[in-house]
Amino acid sequence: MGAAYFYHLKQSSLDSALLLLLGKAQGAGWQIEVRGTDPGQMEWLDEKLWHGAADSFLPHAMAGGAHDGVQPILLTTNSAADPPRACLMSVQGADVGAAEVNAAERVCILFDGHDADAEQRARVQWKALTDAGCSAQYWSDEDGSWVKKAEHPKS
Repeated sequence: MGAAYFYHLKQSSLDSALLLLLGKAQGAGWQIEVRGTDPGQMEWLDEKLWHGAADSFLPHAMAGGAHDGVQPILLTTNSAADPPRACLMSVQGADVGAAEVNAAERVCILFDGHDADAEQRARVQWKALTDAGCSAQYWSDEDGSWVKKAEHPKS
């Protein structure tokens, strides 16, 4: 049974936080789905990943290709990759259900700390997932480094 980790981006940009988390998830040996809501923004993330530092290249693809199932990192705006991935990263307020959290090793929900709508959407997701019995952690980088601010259930 997995857990949902909420990342409140106060200092970090989406692309820098995502690169860090993708590297860690890939280091754990997980196939990863990055789910967004805006195809244009997902193409922007695709470009960022292709043009990152050579020593930290993260192999990936946009969903819809012939080899989606074998891609280490799959960028998509669909509700779920097929087959399901060990790690799901939600950006742009993409929906994540309790069944997905329970089936994954890890779900990461990244949201912009300078966008009131994104913060409200994250609160709604936190409540829905924890009310459904999912484990969750809330992390913030408001002081420049990542600090766990809340956990459900409390350990």
